[in-house]
Amino acid sequence: MTTTCDILIVGGGIAGLSVASELSKNAQVVVLEGEDQIGFHSSGRSATMLHYALGNRLIRALTLASRPFFDSPPDGFDEVPLGRQMPVLVHAREDERLALERLYADISPFAAIERLDEGGVRQLCPLLKPDAVHGLADRDGLRLDPHAILQAHLRVLRRNGGAVHVAAGAGSIERSGGAWHVVVARGERYSAPLIVNAAGAWADHVAQLADVEPIGLEPKRRTIITFDGPANIGLETLPFAKTVGDDLYFAPESGRLFASPMDEAPSDPCDAQPDEFEMALAAYRMEQRTTVKVKRIHRCWAGLRTFTSDHHPAVGFASDAEGFFWIAGQGGSGLQTSPALARIVAALILEQSWPLADVSQEDLSPARFFRQAA
Repeated sequence: MTTTCDILIVGGGIAGLSVASELSKNAQVVVLEGEDQIGFHSSGRSATMLHYALGNRLIRALTLASRPFFDSPPDGFDEVPLGRQMPVLVHAREDERLALERLYADISPFAAIERLDEGGVRQLCPLLKPDAVHGLADRDGLRLDPHAILQAHLRVLRRNGGAVHVAAGAGSIERSGGAWHVVVARGERYSAPLIVNAAGAWADHVAQLADVEPIGLEPKRRTIITFDGPANIGLETLPFAKTVGDDLYFAPESGRLFASPMDEAPSDPCDAQPDEFEMALAAYRMEQRTTVKVKRIHRCWAGLRTFTSDHHPAVGFASDAEGFFWIAGQGGSGLQTSPALARIVAALILEQSWPLADVSQEDLSPARFFRQAA
């Protein structure tokens, strides 16, 4: 027996579920997730801040367009908070001041950014060493809750008549008779005229199964550790703190601190595991930049952040296969940009008007990779 629907979505992370809940307003949608739970690989392992020091101009524009969704969640997403306010601090030593000024110029069009002197930096984050003499603060940052966000999309999808099937990794994908036919590893069959490839680090593999040209995605591993903070500091008052370069970020986490060396180690698509060197690097950089001594690592984990070659997401129909749609390569910004990207996907698939004035279809089109190759 074959399960039929209007749209099949391969991948049950934030990309797949946000698109599914949006499309389910107008279509019958089924999501296929290879693991036995949603958001297993990347979405559930993210540091999940909404801030503007991440990515490039396009990512910032998508983040800004997504912010109203988190500030005033629509019906079905307002049962539990999707996040909470947490200030963001980007700090710099004297020799990093020019880099901080460049970052200020990049992000000030998107958020209300406050310049801080040494006293302001120390007031916002007393853990930093005295050489942190310059800073930028976004006091309106958001710490997102990935579990709450994923579950909210799942509720809305189901309320609209859609479904998620877990442990349903695609074994084969082929097109015939005007429809895509997917057989999963356990043997179940699915069919739809349109398929959305939201498979994260596996999106190129899914394309190859469908005989679609891959776009050259690059999965990269990132490591996070947690450890005790100083007993004399109220950790809940601390910001999300990041070096102006991509060396370190840290923030409070469930009564402790978490930190990442912001590693981007190339990886095959896999269940990413923390690397001992990168764990040690996180602890070392924490001790170099702050007064905290990392005496014991309580927890550690790793996740994959998947990039395209130009660090713009790939969103749009494949040019070499009818009814095959890409949403891939969010590069660690998937949660904070998901509302805007879901609206874009729905506009393209349902032939609605383009929803974002500050982002063009050409910025996102998967066809750009093949134009470059030509």
